[in-house]
Formats: sequence, C-alpha cells, structure tokens
Amino acid sequence: MEDRGYYRRKLEDLKRELEEQMSTIIRRSSEPLKESVGELSAYDNHTSDLAAETFEREKDLGLRDNAKRMLAKVERALGKMEDGSYGICEKCGKPIEKERLDLIPYTALCARCSKEEEEKIPAKGVRPAEEEVLKYPFGRSFRDNSGEVGYDGEDAWQDVARYGTANTPQDEPGSVGYNDAYTDGSEERGIADQLDKVIFEDER
Repeated sequence: MEDRGYYRRKLEDLKRELEEQMSTIIRRSSEPLKESVGELSAYDNHTSDLAAETFEREKDLGLRDNAKRMLAKVERALGKMEDGSYGICEKCGKPIEKERLDLIPYTALCARCSKEEEEKIPAKGVRPAEEEVLKYPFGRSFRDNSGEVGYDGEDAWQDVARYGTANTPQDEPGSVGYNDAYTDGSEERGIADQLDKVIFEDER
C-alpha cells in the first residue's frame, strides 16, 4: 500500500495523544474529590454543592473508557501495518478508500461495509434492556396508543424525592414541612389529575 509511512505516523501520533489523555485522566481521577476541588470535606451542608464536580468526575471516567477503546483500535491498526493487511477491509477484502483512511486511520472497514454495519444497529426509540426486568415503581408501564395512564418521569421523581432531596421547606414557597419541600410533593402518585381516578363503566 502507498503512503504506509504517512499512515504509520498518523497512527503513532494518535497513539501518543490517547496515552497522554488517559494518563492525565487517571492522575486527575485518582485524587480525592475534596482535594481536587479545594474543599475541606466532601460532606457538605447542601448535597448539590459538589454536583458539578461529581459530574465532571463521571465525565472523566467516560472519556477514559472511550480513549481506552480508541487506543485498542489504533494498536490493532499498527499491528496490521506489520502483517501487511493495513488498508484492507476486514469484511469484503477490498481496499479501504484513501479519503476514509485520512479521516479515520484506524478504521477496519470500507465506507460501504461500515454503513451496512451501522444499519444493523437498532433504530432510536428502543428501550434499554434493563427495563424488561424492572418492576414497579421503576418499571415502564406505559404502552403507546393504549390510552393507559403510564408511569412517567413525574411519577419517578415523586417516588425518589419522597426519600429526601437537597431542598428544605424554605426552598419551596408555601412549604410547612419536609414532605412539601419539593414541587408537587403533595400530589397523589400514579395520576395526573383527579379525573384519572374515575372508573368508567365500560372499563370494569
């Protein structure tokens, strides 16, 4: 294959970049959270105070895992350089387009085969597999076009919030106790309004 040295340099540069990224993330995530944000303690008076920092820590873990997967692809592509199979589609055996290698030097499929693989991925709207085993109150009872009042996001929030939130009565106007410390805390679970409680004769 022509330009083998060019693609080897691109892959080696990308490998170094990914290794540096992983090293930085690992070093940063190994620090205790309270030290990385300059707090005396990770236990705060308000549980939301470290929310942004916790989110950033979770994001770092996602970036680390992504860099790890990318690094494995790059190392595999460098291995193909050694055995002479670099630039050949693993599925159809035809040469991978130069334009595609310029953009994704670690790719293992040509544009056509990559598109075919992407089309096998389920379309948007497919629910997570975990929902098949979840029960009430976390199961998904809503069925499209059935007219059934399902378990929605508001119901989920009420179920979780009743165990406590970061809010106090002073945070919610009109609250007199902790049961009222979140929006719609007094609303009955499982219904949107009082009419949902009415049982029609033909539904019995």
